[in-house]
Amino acid sequence: MNKTQIQHAAKILVQARRDMQPLDGLPADLKPVTFEDAHAIQDEVSRQLGQLIAGFKAMAPAGGEPTRGIIYGGTILPSPCDLPAAKVPQCGVEGEVAFVFRRDLPPRAVPYSRNEVAAVLEACAAIEVVHSRYGQTAPVTNLEKLADSISNGALIHSVPTSHWRDLALGQLKVTLTVNGKTELEKTGGHPTGDPLGVAVVLANLWRENGGVRAGQFVTCGSFTGLMFLKPGDVCGVTFEGLGSAEVTFVA
Repeated sequence: MNKTQIQHAAKILVQARRDMQPLDGLPADLKPVTFEDAHAIQDEVSRQLGQLIAGFKAMAPAGGEPTRGIIYGGTILPSPCDLPAAKVPQCGVEGEVAFVFRRDLPPRAVPYSRNEVAAVLEACAAIEVVHSRYGQTAPVTNLEKLADSISNGALIHSVPTSHWRDLALGQLKVTLTVNGKTELEKTGGHPTGDPLGVAVVLANLWRENGGVRAGQFVTCGSFTGLMFLKPGDVCGVTFEGLGSAEVTFVA
């Protein structure tokens, strides 16, 4: 994609964020065709919005292309949280392990090691609230979803802790409740089994884009799968050893 196409695609996604009208997809000539295109559209959305980049969601599939989405200021919130459903009408929820960077990881030529990244992180339980700028049944490609920061709406987190390094993060017991009823309880379920590894990938993806700043979050993949709720519902997620997060979708 050329610069003009990237700017036009980003403008459409920015407008969808502002007017809350779901899209059927991007126009055929503005659909990203590579991971680089999709990330470039994300970055142009950030430029046009002018909002603080408060965190990221990241994916690092085995043998696949690592990807990231951008989470903006004002949408990373401590638990318990009352979140107006009108801001995230799809009301999707996923239970995740997230981290907050307590020191900067500035740009540099040499990749950051796992130990270097782990040394600056605190961990927490999190609910990623999923809301796409596309309609729920829109026939969009995965690259279109990536251009939209992988459908992030908000991130609700427990109190971060530095006492996580002895935990087997990929094999934590997780419980998800809706309106006080247990909907899911299991051990493990992370797509790679290694949330920390995903945080390391993100730090190095962003190393070439200004570097990670202290206070930014990264959420590292769903343990619970995606569940869509409705206004008025209360969702809670507990990770044994990390704590609990709760969000109420206020009607």
